[in-house]
Amino acid sequence: MTAAPSRGPLRVAIMTDETGWHTARLKQALRERACEGRCVNLADCRIDTTWAWHGLVIPGYGRGLPDAVIVRGLASGSFEQVTLRLGILHALRELGVPVYNDARAIERSVDKGMTSFLLHLAGIPTPATWVSESVPQAQRTVMRESAAGRALVLKPLFGSQGKGLRRIGAAAGDAPVPLPALAAYRHVAYLQRFVPSRAAPGQPGFDWRVLVVGGRAVAAMRRVSQGWIHNVAQGARCEHAELAPALAALSVRAAEALGLDYAGVDLVPIGEGENPDRAMVIEVNGVAAWHGLQSVTRVDIAGLLVDDLLARKLPAARSAPARRAAVA
Repeated sequence: MTAAPSRGPLRVAIMTDETGWHTARLKQALRERACEGRCVNLADCRIDTTWAWHGLVIPGYGRGLPDAVIVRGLASGSFEQVTLRLGILHALRELGVPVYNDARAIERSVDKGMTSFLLHLAGIPTPATWVSESVPQAQRTVMRESAAGRALVLKPLFGSQGKGLRRIGAAAGDAPVPLPALAAYRHVAYLQRFVPSRAAPGQPGFDWRVLVVGGRAVAAMRRVSQGWIHNVAQGARCEHAELAPALAALSVRAAEALGLDYAGVDLVPIGEGENPDRAMVIEVNGVAAWHGLQSVTRVDIAGLLVDDLLARKLPAARSAPARRAAVA
Protein backbone atom coordinates (compact mmCIF):
# COMPACT_ATOMS: atom_id res chain seq x y z
CA MET A 1 0.00 0.00 0.00
CA THR A 2 1.35 3.38 -0.96
CA ALA A 3 0.34 6.99 -0.59
CA ALA A 4 -0.60 8.92 -3.71
CA PRO A 5 -1.02 12.61 -4.35
CA SER A 6 -4.56 13.95 -3.99
CA ARG A 7 -6.40 14.23 -7.31
CA GLY A 8 -9.65 15.84 -8.30
CA PRO A 9 -12.10 17.72 -6.09
CA LEU A 10 -12.42 17.13 -2.38
CA ARG A 11 -15.04 14.47 -1.81
CA VAL A 12 -17.43 15.16 1.06
CA ALA A 13 -19.95 12.59 2.25
CA ILE A 14 -23.20 14.08 3.55
CA MET A 15 -24.53 11.56 6.05
CA THR A 16 -28.32 11.61 5.96
CA ASP A 17 -31.26 9.24 6.04
CA GLU A 18 -33.30 11.51 3.77
CA THR A 19 -32.49 13.90 0.97
CA GLY A 20 -34.23 17.21 0.46
CA TRP A 21 -33.80 20.95 0.90
CA HIS A 22 -30.90 20.77 3.37
CA THR A 23 -28.83 18.28 1.41
CA ALA A 24 -29.47 20.18 -1.85
CA ARG A 25 -28.16 23.38 -0.25
CA LEU A 26 -25.07 21.61 1.08
CA LYS A 27 -24.31 20.00 -2.28
CA GLN A 28 -24.72 23.35 -4.02
CA ALA A 29 -22.38 25.05 -1.53
CA LEU A 30 -19.82 22.30 -2.04
CA ARG A 31 -20.04 22.59 -5.85
CA GLU A 32 -19.52 26.34 -5.63
CA ARG A 33 -16.28 25.61 -3.79
CA ALA A 34 -15.12 22.98 -6.30
CA CYS A 35 -15.95 20.08 -3.99
CA GLU A 36 -18.04 17.00 -4.60
CA GLY A 37 -20.91 16.25 -2.20
CA ARG A 38 -22.50 12.82 -2.07
CA CYS A 39 -25.41 11.78 0.16
CA VAL A 40 -24.77 8.59 2.12
CA ASN A 41 -27.11 6.82 4.51
CA LEU A 42 -25.26 5.71 7.64
CA ALA A 43 -27.52 2.65 7.71
CA ASP A 44 -25.88 1.55 4.44
CA CYS A 45 -22.33 1.84 5.80
CA ARG A 46 -20.66 -1.10 7.46
CA ILE A 47 -17.52 -2.45 9.04
CA ASP A 48 -15.76 -5.07 6.90
CA THR A 49 -12.15 -5.77 7.82
CA THR A 50 -11.70 -7.83 4.63
CA TRP A 51 -12.74 -5.00 2.31
CA ALA A 52 -9.84 -2.59 2.61
CA TRP A 53 -6.97 -1.71 4.90
CA HIS A 54 -9.18 0.62 6.92
CA GLY A 55 -12.03 -1.85 7.48
CA LEU A 56 -14.94 0.42 6.45
CA VAL A 57 -17.37 0.32 3.54
CA ILE A 58 -18.80 3.74 2.67
CA PRO A 59 -21.15 3.43 -0.34
CA GLY A 60 -20.01 5.50 -3.30
CA TYR A 61 -16.35 5.53 -2.29
CA GLY A 62 -15.24 2.07 -3.41
CA ARG A 63 -12.35 0.89 -1.28
CA GLY A 64 -11.43 4.45 -0.39
CA LEU A 65 -12.77 7.02 2.04
CA PRO A 66 -14.31 10.46 1.69
CA ASP A 67 -12.07 13.43 2.43
CA ALA A 68 -14.57 14.75 4.96
CA VAL A 69 -18.03 14.05 6.34
CA ILE A 70 -20.92 16.36 7.17
CA VAL A 71 -23.52 14.76 9.43
CA ARG A 72 -26.91 16.02 8.31
CA GLY A 73 -29.12 13.33 9.80
CA LEU A 74 -28.96 10.42 12.21
CA ALA A 75 -32.03 8.20 11.91
CA SER A 76 -33.62 6.63 14.95
CA GLY A 77 -33.38 2.87 15.38
CA SER A 78 -32.66 0.17 17.89
CA PHE A 79 -29.91 0.74 20.42
CA GLU A 80 -27.70 -1.57 18.37
CA GLN A 81 -28.43 0.24 15.10
CA VAL A 82 -27.70 3.69 16.52
CA THR A 83 -24.55 2.36 18.20
CA LEU A 84 -23.30 1.00 14.86
CA ARG A 85 -24.04 4.25 13.02
CA LEU A 86 -22.23 6.29 15.63
CA GLY A 87 -19.44 3.69 15.53
CA ILE A 88 -18.98 4.37 11.81
CA LEU A 89 -18.54 8.08 12.59
CA HIS A 90 -16.11 7.26 15.41
CA ALA A 91 -14.15 5.01 13.04
CA LEU A 92 -13.93 7.73 10.38
CA ARG A 93 -12.50 10.13 12.94
CA GLU A 94 -9.96 7.50 14.04
CA LEU A 95 -8.93 7.18 10.39
CA GLY A 96 -8.26 10.90 10.14
CA VAL A 97 -11.41 11.84 8.24
CA PRO A 98 -12.85 15.11 9.60
CA VAL A 99 -16.44 14.54 10.75
CA TYR A 100 -18.63 17.63 11.14
CA ASN A 101 -20.10 17.30 13.86
CA ASP A 102 -18.24 14.25 15.08
CA ALA A 103 -19.80 11.35 16.95
CA ARG A 104 -18.65 12.46 20.39
CA ALA A 105 -20.34 15.83 20.03
CA ILE A 106 -23.51 14.31 18.56
CA GLU A 107 -23.74 11.84 21.45
CA ARG A 108 -23.62 14.73 23.91
CA SER A 109 -26.26 16.76 22.11
CA VAL A 110 -28.83 14.07 21.29
CA ASP A 111 -28.90 12.98 24.94
CA LYS A 112 -30.82 15.79 26.64
CA GLY A 113 -29.67 14.63 30.06
CA MET A 114 -26.01 14.88 29.10
CA THR A 115 -26.66 18.25 27.45
CA SER A 116 -28.18 19.62 30.66
CA PHE A 117 -25.35 18.16 32.74
CA LEU A 118 -22.63 19.70 30.56
CA LEU A 119 -24.36 23.09 30.44
CA HIS A 120 -24.67 23.05 34.22
CA LEU A 121 -21.04 21.97 34.60
CA ALA A 122 -19.91 24.87 32.40
CA GLY A 123 -21.87 27.37 34.48
CA ILE A 124 -24.23 28.21 31.63
CA PRO A 125 -27.69 29.43 32.68
CA THR A 126 -30.12 26.58 32.05
CA PRO A 127 -33.35 25.49 33.78
CA ALA A 128 -33.11 23.11 36.72
CA THR A 129 -33.23 19.54 35.39
CA TRP A 130 -33.85 16.08 36.82
CA VAL A 131 -33.25 12.83 34.89
CA SER A 132 -34.05 9.45 36.41
CA GLU A 133 -35.36 5.97 35.71
CA SER A 134 -37.08 5.95 39.11
CA VAL A 135 -40.79 6.69 38.93
CA PRO A 136 -41.05 7.40 42.69
CA GLN A 137 -38.11 9.81 42.46
CA ALA A 138 -39.67 11.59 39.49
CA GLN A 139 -43.03 11.80 41.28
CA ARG A 140 -41.37 13.33 44.34
CA THR A 141 -39.72 15.93 42.10
CA VAL A 142 -43.08 16.82 40.52
CA MET A 143 -44.77 17.06 43.92
CA ARG A 144 -41.99 19.21 45.41
CA GLU A 145 -41.94 21.59 42.44
CA SER A 146 -45.75 21.78 42.37
CA ALA A 147 -45.84 22.63 46.07
CA ALA A 148 -43.56 25.56 45.26
CA GLY A 149 -45.93 26.67 42.49
CA ARG A 150 -43.63 25.61 39.66
CA ALA A 151 -44.44 23.63 36.53
CA LEU A 152 -42.16 21.15 34.78
CA VAL A 153 -41.71 20.01 31.19
CA LEU A 154 -41.45 16.28 30.57
CA LYS A 155 -39.43 15.50 27.44
CA PRO A 156 -38.23 12.36 25.66
CA LEU A 157 -34.55 11.89 26.44
CA PHE A 158 -33.93 11.51 22.70
CA GLY A 159 -36.23 13.66 20.63
CA SER A 160 -36.54 16.73 18.45
CA GLN A 161 -39.00 19.18 16.85
CA GLY A 162 -41.01 19.55 20.05
CA LYS A 163 -42.47 16.06 19.83
CA GLY A 164 -43.59 14.41 23.06
CA LEU A 165 -43.30 17.52 25.25
CA ARG A 166 -45.78 17.68 28.15
CA ARG A 167 -46.22 20.36 30.77
CA ILE A 168 -46.86 18.80 34.18
CA GLY A 169 -46.89 19.85 37.81
CA ALA A 170 -48.30 23.23 38.82
CA ALA A 171 -50.30 25.16 36.24
CA ALA A 172 -51.62 28.69 36.63
CA GLY A 173 -55.24 28.54 37.82
CA ASP A 174 -55.51 24.79 37.27
CA ALA A 175 -55.01 21.65 39.32
CA PRO A 176 -51.47 20.24 39.13
CA VAL A 177 -50.92 17.80 36.27
CA PRO A 178 -49.48 14.50 37.55
CA LEU A 179 -46.57 12.59 36.08
CA PRO A 180 -47.91 10.34 33.29
CA ALA A 181 -46.87 6.74 32.73
CA LEU A 182 -43.29 6.69 31.49
CA ALA A 183 -43.65 3.83 28.99
CA ALA A 184 -44.03 6.36 26.17
CA TYR A 185 -40.76 7.96 27.34
CA ARG A 186 -38.81 4.70 27.31
CA HIS A 187 -39.07 4.58 31.12
CA VAL A 188 -36.85 7.61 31.65
CA ALA A 189 -38.12 10.85 33.15
CA TYR A 190 -36.34 13.93 31.82
CA LEU A 191 -37.85 16.84 33.75
CA GLN A 192 -36.91 20.45 33.15
CA ARG A 193 -38.28 23.37 35.16
CA PHE A 194 -40.74 25.33 33.04
CA VAL A 195 -39.73 28.92 32.29
CA PRO A 196 -42.88 31.09 32.03
CA SER A 197 -43.29 33.37 29.03
CA ARG A 198 -42.41 37.05 29.45
CA ALA A 199 -45.10 38.03 26.96
CA ALA A 200 -48.04 40.17 28.02
CA PRO A 201 -51.32 38.28 28.61
CA GLY A 202 -52.94 37.37 25.31
CA GLN A 203 -49.77 38.08 23.36
CA PRO A 204 -47.70 35.34 21.67
CA GLY A 205 -44.55 34.18 23.39
CA PHE A 206 -41.23 33.30 21.82
CA ASP A 207 -37.86 31.73 22.25
CA TRP A 208 -34.62 32.22 20.32
CA ARG A 209 -32.78 29.88 17.97
CA VAL A 210 -29.16 30.95 17.47
CA LEU A 211 -26.88 29.23 14.97
CA VAL A 212 -23.26 28.85 16.00
CA VAL A 213 -20.69 27.90 13.35
CA GLY A 214 -17.01 27.39 14.12
CA GLY A 215 -17.16 29.17 17.48
CA ARG A 216 -19.11 32.16 16.17
CA ALA A 217 -22.80 33.03 16.40
CA VAL A 218 -23.83 33.80 12.82
CA ALA A 219 -27.63 34.16 12.76
CA ALA A 220 -30.66 34.21 15.03
CA MET A 221 -34.42 34.12 14.90
CA ARG A 222 -37.35 34.35 17.25
CA ARG A 223 -39.73 31.41 17.17
CA VAL A 224 -43.13 32.89 17.97
CA SER A 225 -46.29 31.01 18.93
CA GLN A 226 -49.43 31.37 21.04
CA GLY A 227 -48.65 28.17 22.92
CA TRP A 228 -45.69 27.41 25.17
CA ILE A 229 -43.99 25.13 22.61
CA HIS A 230 -42.06 27.25 20.13
CA ASN A 231 -40.70 24.67 17.69
CA VAL A 232 -41.22 25.50 14.03
CA ALA A 233 -42.34 21.90 13.42
CA GLN A 234 -45.17 22.55 15.90
CA GLY A 235 -46.39 25.65 14.07
CA ALA A 236 -44.23 28.45 15.45
CA ARG A 237 -43.61 31.48 13.25
CA CYS A 238 -40.05 32.48 12.37
CA GLU A 239 -38.99 36.10 12.79
CA HIS A 240 -35.58 37.66 12.20
CA ALA A 241 -33.74 38.52 15.41
CA GLU A 242 -30.73 40.72 15.93
CA LEU A 243 -27.79 38.95 17.53
CA ALA A 244 -27.36 40.84 20.78
CA PRO A 245 -23.80 40.40 22.13
CA ALA A 246 -24.98 38.68 25.32
CA LEU A 247 -27.15 36.24 23.36
CA ALA A 248 -24.34 35.47 20.92
CA ALA A 249 -21.78 34.92 23.68
CA LEU A 250 -24.08 32.61 25.64
CA SER A 251 -24.83 30.55 22.52
CA VAL A 252 -21.14 30.17 21.69
CA ARG A 253 -20.42 29.00 25.26
CA ALA A 254 -23.19 26.41 24.97
CA ALA A 255 -21.84 25.01 21.70
CA GLU A 256 -18.32 24.89 23.15
CA ALA A 257 -19.54 23.06 26.27
CA LEU A 258 -20.70 20.20 24.04
CA GLY A 259 -17.73 20.34 21.66
CA LEU A 260 -19.86 21.09 18.59
CA ASP A 261 -18.50 22.42 15.29
CA TYR A 262 -21.92 23.87 14.57
CA ALA A 263 -25.05 24.00 16.70
CA GLY A 264 -28.57 25.30 16.88
CA VAL A 265 -28.91 26.74 20.38
CA ASP A 266 -32.41 27.22 21.81
CA LEU A 267 -32.80 29.89 24.48
CA VAL A 268 -35.73 31.27 26.48
CA PRO A 269 -35.85 34.93 27.52
CA ILE A 270 -35.64 35.67 31.25
CA GLY A 271 -34.66 39.34 31.05
CA GLU A 272 -36.82 42.37 31.58
CA GLY A 273 -36.54 46.12 31.92
CA GLU A 274 -33.06 47.35 31.02
CA ASN A 275 -31.74 43.86 30.35
CA PRO A 276 -34.18 42.25 27.88
CA ASP A 277 -31.62 39.92 26.27
CA ARG A 278 -30.91 37.78 29.34
CA ALA A 279 -31.63 34.17 28.49
CA MET A 280 -31.40 30.54 29.58
CA VAL A 281 -30.26 27.75 27.27
CA ILE A 282 -32.87 24.99 27.10
CA GLU A 283 -31.45 22.77 24.33
CA VAL A 284 -28.44 22.49 22.04
CA ASN A 285 -28.92 20.73 18.70
CA GLY A 286 -25.95 19.00 17.11
CA VAL A 287 -27.76 18.04 13.90
CA ALA A 288 -29.66 21.28 13.59
CA ALA A 289 -32.05 22.04 10.74
CA TRP A 290 -31.92 25.58 9.41
CA HIS A 291 -34.72 25.89 6.85
CA GLY A 292 -36.75 28.20 9.07
CA LEU A 293 -33.75 30.29 10.04
CA GLN A 294 -32.65 30.62 6.42
CA SER A 295 -36.06 32.07 5.57
CA VAL A 296 -35.44 35.10 7.84
CA THR A 297 -31.73 35.76 7.33
CA ARG A 298 -29.61 36.79 4.36
CA VAL A 299 -26.69 34.73 5.63
CA ASP A 300 -25.90 31.73 3.40
CA ILE A 301 -25.99 29.10 6.13
CA ALA A 302 -24.95 26.12 4.00
CA GLY A 303 -22.06 28.20 2.66
CA LEU A 304 -20.92 29.09 6.17
CA LEU A 305 -21.00 25.44 7.23
CA VAL A 306 -18.97 24.33 4.22
CA ASP A 307 -16.51 27.23 4.58
CA ASP A 308 -15.92 26.34 8.23
CA LEU A 309 -15.37 22.69 7.33
CA LEU A 310 -12.89 23.55 4.58
CA ALA A 311 -11.05 26.35 6.39
CA ARG A 312 -10.86 24.95 9.90
CA LYS A 313 -11.17 21.17 9.60
CA LEU A 314 -9.40 20.75 6.28
CA PRO A 315 -6.81 23.56 6.27
CA ALA A 316 -4.38 21.75 3.99
CA ALA A 317 -6.57 19.17 2.32
CA ARG A 318 -5.52 19.81 -1.28
CA SER A 319 -1.79 19.85 -0.56
CA ALA A 320 -1.69 16.94 1.90
CA PRO A 321 -1.03 13.40 0.69
CA ALA A 322 -4.13 11.32 0.10
CA ARG A 323 -4.96 8.52 2.48
CA ARG A 324 -3.68 5.10 1.70
CA ALA A 325 -5.68 3.26 -0.92
CA ALA A 326 -5.95 -0.49 -1.09
CA VAL A 327 -4.12 -2.12 -3.92
CA ALA A 328 -6.16 -4.80 -5.64
